[in-house]
Amino acid sequence: MAQTQTAQPQVTAETLAAFSDAFNRHDAQALMTFMTEDCVFDAAGGPEVFGTRFVGKEATRAAFEGVFKTFPDAHWGQGRHTVNGERGVSEWVFTGTHAEGWRIEAEGCDLFEFRDGLIAVKRAFRKERPKQNV
Repeated sequence: MAQTQTAQPQVTAETLAAFSDAFNRHDAQALMTFMTEDCVFDAAGGPEVFGTRFVGKEATRAAFEGVFKTFPDAHWGQGRHTVNGERGVSEWVFTGTHAEGWRIEAEGCDLFEFRDGLIAVKRAFRKERPKQNV
């Protein structure tokens, strides 16, 4: 009897572009459809060597929504996305005006790990720059 192998879903550069598009729409619900139930998000800032870690969909969704609230005009532009097997990279320029009134423009990237066609780990990195006046 012949065995049938089912192809595992693959994350592609187009998948990461669609994920980035959801960020730019500030659509946390759409973002979570790209992520595993037990996903890990390491934010760029925080007291630990890895920044601040959020584990699971609910914590990750809340972290993303916090970014959208803190930077109501947050935008990740000039995206370049690369996938190599179960890992990927998105490069971008983050721009936004903080709720306190200062502005940021800085290059950054996300390092991803994939599992079963979804994002299991998202590690964010961003250049540290002085606050800019609006």
